[in-house]
Amino acid sequence: MRTVAWVALVTFLIDQASKWLVVHVMELDRKLAIDVWPPFLNFRMAWNNGINFGLFGGGDNTRWVLISVALGIVLFVLLWLRRDPPGPAALVAGGLLVGGALGNVVDRLLYGAVADFLNMSCCGLDNPFAFNVADIAIFAGAVGLVLLPGRQTVAKAGKKGS
Repeated sequence: MRTVAWVALVTFLIDQASKWLVVHVMELDRKLAIDVWPPFLNFRMAWNNGINFGLFGGGDNTRWVLISVALGIVLFVLLWLRRDPPGPAALVAGGLLVGGALGNVVDRLLYGAVADFLNMSCCGLDNPFAFNVADIAIFAGAVGLVLLPGRQTVAKAGKKGS
């Protein structure tokens, strides 16, 4: 579980540092847009009150529901990883998911919404959506946990096949 804790901490710190830099130092919340490497990478300020792509965004009640759901998912993942310890790669995936989720929880507590700012487009397609480092970590962590089963799961599958 040390691996999970360290990866979660590093992910959380990178996420929060990137948001602080972009929102407060670069003043993206005031400028709203900064072209970094158009069209491949741009900073576009978007305050996300909901889940992915702003879905289910709403008032203060939604904010607290989403904070509770995120903390519940973090607790579930930690208990699951402790009960069925996976290999090192899945522990990293778990840390990514936990660190990213906690990064977005802190945003909701501090700002009332998640600070999204990364925007990527390519090949004539204009992507209207923005995301952040935490979103990348949550996605990568979730995919990793799905694709990398726990040791007990692998052992059980091996016994059934015998």
